[in-house]
Amino acid sequence: MAISLEGKTLADRIKEEVRQKTARYRETLGKVPGLVAVLVGDNKASQVYVRSKQKACQDLGLFSEVHAYAGDISQVMLLGKIEELNRRDEVDGILVQLPLPSQIDPFAVICALSPEKDVDGLHPFSLGTILANKPGFRPCTPLGVVEMLREYKIPIEGRDVVVIGRSLLVGKSLAAMLTNENGTVTTCHSRTRDLDKVCSRADILVAAMGKEAFVKPEFVKPGAAVIDVGINSVSDPARVKAYFGDDEKRQKDLQTKGYTLVGDVHPAAFERAGAMTPVPRGVGPLTIAMLMKNTLTAFERRRAGS
Repeated sequence: MAISLEGKTLADRIKEEVRQKTARYRETLGKVPGLVAVLVGDNKASQVYVRSKQKACQDLGLFSEVHAYAGDISQVMLLGKIEELNRRDEVDGILVQLPLPSQIDPFAVICALSPEKDVDGLHPFSLGTILANKPGFRPCTPLGVVEMLREYKIPIEGRDVVVIGRSLLVGKSLAAMLTNENGTVTTCHSRTRDLDKVCSRADILVAAMGKEAFVKPEFVKPGAAVIDVGINSVSDPARVKAYFGDDEKRQKDLQTKGYTLVGDVHPAAFERAGAMTPVPRGVGPLTIAMLMKNTLTAFERRRAGS
């Protein structure tokens, strides 16, 4: 049975560090880190994510705003709003919640951000600093994964690492970050041949493709560390039973919420792995914690010497 790599305790410690430093800056400088979230349209999941980020800011003492715009806003107008935020001195970090409506090019919007306020780590400059292995902002979820591996003293150097998924938000960025940590990294995707065989040689296996329970136990090398980045809602009772058996908590989720959560890794992989992140409570809590830490870092780089 795998060790459960819980993310909440580490996330709570990171957030407490942010809270304490923010309180000190309030006392010594009369200023605190500021984060603005830009939300376009009425995507329900995006609204939930933004509310959770705003709540985290409030809990930790950061200044925060949410700028919500109708889904039919033009790209030109949205880029103008981004430029206004770039110029505001009290704003240290800008988060553009994705996805954006079809009339807006997300790459153009990300490129419009000031790199020094790119706390999501998606600006081409930020991504370039990863490839150059230089200081810069890292995307929050990959940063949380690396912090978790360090926290649990899971060595990366010299290990075979497989990352399934090639998104900028997670897969590509994380593969580069783990390479910088001297891992031997293979990036897999939907066109990878013999995926199960490629994965089964990994000492560290990261699943980040957004496909419910896609990674089966036979994909996992016995004793490997498995990092499950996926979060998928499952409401079909038969599928829930197939994944979790008669687990009382999952049955209660179905009864009270109408769904339960499963990652990109089949839960049965816990029986084969040496260590594995649960879903929920694994990588998820770290994403917001790293966003708060990135916002604090942006503040310190821009203002702490003032």
